[in-house]
Amino acid sequence: MSGLIWHEVECGDYTADLPLWEELADRSERAIMELGCGAGRVTLHLAKREPHLVIGVDWDAELVAAVWERSGNLRGDAEIGDVRSFELSTGFSLVIAPMQLIQLLSGAGDRVACLSSARANMLPGGLAAFTLVEEIPVPPPDSTMPPLPDVRQVEGWIYSSLPLEPVVDDATILLRRLRQTVDPDGNMTDELNEIELAVLSAETLEEEGRSAGLRPVGRREIPATEAHVGSTVVLFDKEA
Repeated sequence: MSGLIWHEVECGDYTADLPLWEELADRSERAIMELGCGAGRVTLHLAKREPHLVIGVDWDAELVAAVWERSGNLRGDAEIGDVRSFELSTGFSLVIAPMQLIQLLSGAGDRVACLSSARANMLPGGLAAFTLVEEIPVPPPDSTMPPLPDVRQVEGWIYSSLPLEPVVDDATILLRRLRQTVDPDGNMTDELNEIELAVLSAETLEEEGRSAGLRPVGRREIPATEAHVGSTVVLFDKEA
């Protein structure tokens, strides 16, 4: 099953972080980069309202192609690349990593490589912003409100993604979803999808940023929604 459709089902309608990216973009004087851009949820949103070029980076060729297709005449684009080792000819005054991109990396070494690559692509005075989830709230035992699935219908097919209770230990957060597909004839298939995030605190990310030559300059909070937990955004600027 196409990764693009599930990306749209599970992430496409998320908007809680957009006001922060808009605010930071409005302060940016030059081009903007989004790490882990997916199908362009943030990249294309900013490209519609900003005068500066907005470029996304993602390893998934299908998702990058979706950005190309949707960008039209916008000043938005995407490149296939590894967020741990990318190098573009354009210098950026803002680098953002929405959702939990930094926690998808396998360990401190990969995170520092990503932070170092961000710094290498930043202009003097540039700003970088990395989002992370520091903890997953546990629903109370007497909760009677089960989570609702994310649902989308495309050309007669119905796609449903139901969040399940995550599995958390000292090192990882395992996010689980039950994905169900109903074809136009009513046949249903399902599969369990799992994504592993590294347990990471803002303090640890700030220390890793320092080792990559970035200077922590504050934090911002993105509020929780009915479908998504709240998150912390760690801000860095580029040391001389």
